[in-house]
Order: sequence, then C-alpha cells, then structure tokens
Amino acid sequence: MGKKSKRRSDVVYSTNPDFEFDNEEEMEEDTLPNNQQLLYVSIDRKQRKGKDVTLVEGFVGTDEDLKTLGKKLKSACGVGGTAKDGDILIQGNHRDKVIELLEKDGYKTKRKGG
Repeated sequence: MGKKSKRRSDVVYSTNPDFEFDNEEEMEEDTLPNNQQLLYVSIDRKQRKGKDVTLVEGFVGTDEDLKTLGKKLKSACGVGGTAKDGDILIQGNHRDKVIELLEKDGYKTKRKGG
C-alpha cells in the first residue's frame, strides 16, 4: 500500500475556485489546575449487569492528563477501569476512596447520587 494522503476522502470535486480543505482537527482544552476543577463522583450500575462502577465526571483537560489521573486512581484502588470522553470509570464501589484521593491532590469533588 502507498502513503496515506492528507486529503479528505469525502469531497470528490468542488467548482469553487477558492475552495480549501478544512482539516477539522479537534483542539484539546488545556488542563485546568487541580484546584479549579470540580469533579463529580458517583456509583453507576446502568447497563453493567448490576455491577458497581465508580464514575468520575467533569474533568477538563487533555486526554493524556485524563488517562494519567485514571491510571493513578485505578492503581490506588487496585482495580481496573478506563478513562475516555472526559470520564473515568473505576471497577467496583470505591467512591469514598476516590473522593479522598482526589481531594488530597487538590481537586474539588462532589458526591453525586445516593
């Protein structure tokens, strides 16, 4: 196979002489300092066959920083999980421990749900 083209494949032809391809790459937000972030921590069971998942929502920053925070929380709780789309999922009910860890790192947290 050849090199990957930087051209968009969804535009075949344009009659506009001033037409230029818009490479719409999403600009990631800069990560806010810990003390300016408000994270919501809750327990979620929806669409998980009744199993508990600790959900951390509201992170503002780059995907890399989100994954770093997720990895830190997962290793501190000794469980698996994932970090994507601005949310961190920790397997199991670890809400109190996650809140404690986040507040120790300077994040503002709110308990969400029961």
